[in-house]
Amino acid sequence: MILLKFKPIGVIHTPHTGPKGTPIQSIGARDIKGTIELNPEYVDGLQDLDGFSHIILLYVFHKARAYSLKVLPYLETEKRGLFATRYPARPNPIGLSVARLDSIEGNVLHILDVDMLDGTPLLDIKPFIPDADN
Repeated sequence: MILLKFKPIGVIHTPHTGPKGTPIQSIGARDIKGTIELNPEYVDGLQDLDGFSHIILLYVFHKARAYSLKVLPYLETEKRGLFATRYPARPNPIGLSVARLDSIEGNVLHILDVDMLDGTPLLDIKPFIPDADN
């Protein structure tokens, strides 16, 4: 088995403090504002990112509880296999969201359509490229 270690590159700040009331996908979070506070050592990596309208965020579901292989998704009445859902409690609690990039000021990215909790550790940022990602 390979041991994997990840170091957050920053933290995502949002108005969502707990699961209740937090949108379950970016589409349900339309126009909700948030920021990413990138660790200063990664700022040079933001060069040219402002040319993209959307970014893909990979992060840790830092408040997820223990996982189960059968889950009851939000708004559903039947249990499903975990890997057929976007349920946050997972063997590797990694989240993925597409956010609109509003602006960049130094090490702070202003984003829209946030569907993650405040204080979420950010693992990576990738540009959203419509021809490749749709």
